[in-house]
Amino acid sequence: MYKLLLCWRYLRTRYIALASIVSVTLGVATMIVVNSVMAGFSYEMHQRLHGILSDIVLEAISMDGVNNPQELEAEIHRIVGPDLAGLTHVVHVPAMLNFQVRGEWITRQVNLIGIDAQTYASVSDYGRYLLHPRNQEQLSFRLPDGGFKTHDVQSGAKVRERSQLSNAGWPYRRFRVQTQRERERFMQHFQDESTDADNPGLPVPQEPIAQDPFGIGPGSSPPSDPYAVAGGEEAENVFDPLQEQHTGLILGIALGSVRHKTEKGNVEDFFLCLPGDDVQVTFPSAGTPPRAVTDSFTIVDFYESKMSEYDSSFAFVPIEKLQALRGMIDPLTGQAAVTSIQLKLIEGADLNAVRDKLRARFPPQQYPYRIQTWRDMQGPLLAAVQMETTILNILLFLIIAVAGFGILATFFMIVVEKTRDIGILKSLGAPSVGVMSIFLSYGLSLGVVGSGVGLVLGLLFVVKINEIAGALEYFTGREVFDPTVYYFQQIPTIIQPLTISWIVAGAVFIAVMASVLPALRAARLHPVEALRYE
Repeated sequence: MYKLLLCWRYLRTRYIALASIVSVTLGVATMIVVNSVMAGFSYEMHQRLHGILSDIVLEAISMDGVNNPQELEAEIHRIVGPDLAGLTHVVHVPAMLNFQVRGEWITRQVNLIGIDAQTYASVSDYGRYLLHPRNQEQLSFRLPDGGFKTHDVQSGAKVRERSQLSNAGWPYRRFRVQTQRERERFMQHFQDESTDADNPGLPVPQEPIAQDPFGIGPGSSPPSDPYAVAGGEEAENVFDPLQEQHTGLILGIALGSVRHKTEKGNVEDFFLCLPGDDVQVTFPSAGTPPRAVTDSFTIVDFYESKMSEYDSSFAFVPIEKLQALRGMIDPLTGQAAVTSIQLKLIEGADLNAVRDKLRARFPPQQYPYRIQTWRDMQGPLLAAVQMETTILNILLFLIIAVAGFGILATFFMIVVEKTRDIGILKSLGAPSVGVMSIFLSYGLSLGVVGSGVGLVLGLLFVVKINEIAGALEYFTGREVFDPTVYYFQQIPTIIQPLTISWIVAGAVFIAVMASVLPALRAARLHPVEALRYE
């Protein structure tokens, strides 16, 4: 009983112990906040990385692709067995994208991906990142009649409504085509008048009358078509953009838009092109040597994963069209080649085990295939994030280590000051173990109290972190969480009980270990020498 009484007395009367408790509290709270935020960001990053990548990808090394995908698919079914949940074929080639913005041609480098509209969504979360609700349910390369989401739900209220998307689709396409035709007709009219003998040198107006199609807003109605042709007068083989579209193309949103902040601090998206616009794509054909192939496509939707690596480089088209344009279809057998086969495994399946089985069946010495899991494909990025988290934990744990040295110094001072008291206790029969347990209990108490308070403060900070960020923005006038950079609606956090447990246990352990040396010194004091101590 005397051990607990002395421990409680030291804890109440020694104000220097309060400094040790504060150090442990700050260290534990900081580690909880940092680990929760890092876990939240890592989760969001993993979700978006895995959203476009299937579980396992079997990719041909050559751009000509795999010539016998059906046979390879049957062998994959045999090897993977019941662990296989979905499979799709993909053609992946580098390409150049060209589109016009106010009469000027814009060229972008893209990764052109040919996908199967029926099966691609079964191997990834691709559909959830499209802007049109119909395409989120079932992918289609047909241009819709409007209905695009105008609000970026992933970036919250800080980003303005995308008003340019309100009439995207067929309404925007018809309006733009008719506006262009009116502009051409208007220009031709004045050019004809300028050559008239009665009006020599009549200037040609430089500004068209028609509204800029990029300023089109809700409620706008397209003008009547001045070039409408009576039935039968127009040749059937002439492409009519008012009624027809080219092969559909889904474009990464960062390729066709620019996100910027206005002078008032609002975030806006300005679209360089919209669903309904026609673009030209140039890519290499299959075979040796490859030749450049160019074809026209119509943008039918945007892909927005919030991963700049994807949104600024990916364009998706129907796989059949890309195979035909590249010459990947065998004219004799009609069999089409693919550049990769993507697999989706059932929940809980071991990706590495399945990957190793496929690698054993298709060794690189015999087959020109590269077999990887989605984690293998993003290995450097995932490893960098993991390394950053580890280093942060080591650095933050040093804060608790500093508190441990404070506890060590405090206890040595107590042992020196209480040498005569320790001698009296031992002369009255207190064993060395009992004296030692006084200081160990004292260290345990400091660790438990400091860790407990730090745990509560850390969890409160994590729960209220977005409110705290808003308050900091209000008082400092600087944006803590810029949506033009992070693209999240709020700071993502995930509280991991296992991580919190080892943080608290580690802090208590350091506090107890810091009290071991002073406790040993006190336990080894001889009663007579302790009583004679001045």
